[in-house]
Amino acid sequence: MNDATSLHLFLFGIYPYICLSVLLLGSLVRFDREPYTWKSDSSQMLRAGQLKLGSNLFHYGILVVVLGHFVGFLMPHWAIDWAMNPAQHQLLAMAGGGVAGAVAIIGLSMLLYRRLADPRIRRNSRKWDIAVVCMLWLQLLLGLLTVPLSAQHMDGAEFERLTSYVKGIVTFQSGVATLLVETPWVYRLHILLGFTIFLISPFTRMVHIWSGAGALAYLFRPYQLVRTRKRTVHP
Repeated sequence: MNDATSLHLFLFGIYPYICLSVLLLGSLVRFDREPYTWKSDSSQMLRAGQLKLGSNLFHYGILVVVLGHFVGFLMPHWAIDWAMNPAQHQLLAMAGGGVAGAVAIIGLSMLLYRRLADPRIRRNSRKWDIAVVCMLWLQLLLGLLTVPLSAQHMDGAEFERLTSYVKGIVTFQSGVATLLVETPWVYRLHILLGFTIFLISPFTRMVHIWSGAGALAYLFRPYQLVRTRKRTVHP
């Protein structure tokens, strides 16, 4: 076994479990020891311009992307094969993921520009805040790059290989890293960066991804809570 093979087996066979373990244990420790840091650190109080549109586009898009990944890659074959073949499944993933990814990256680009172009917000942003946003932007870009690449292989074989890898990681199957040996580098980099985002999440503002259900409720609630300095005392 040469060095390249050993590195590949580590990156795609061992590294994912390191990232997922740190995500789970690190989040539990942070929630137990530092519950007041479990927040997204919004910069709305500094300047609200561009925040609402960019945030809504990003969150709506990323929620569809994440749900699509979970359903598309983790749903058992028997639950899908009765409705569509692998090629149709791949086409649905490309269309839905492409549109949602485009919406998300447009919103995130607005948020990134707002954070970097506004001196007041940039001064009050931690380096990790900017790094996380850049990593998410790159991850969305890599995901969008896989769409035209997948269009060159519409037989569904490449898509089935990727789903088998993800399911193999979740079900602790040995040797699943070999499934990615001949896949294009874009897919592999997309997978590695995704696990790396999991790895750093417990130590950054990304920890609030666990509050996804709350985020859904926030996006669809018909009212907004606003704090005011004026106090009225009713008898």
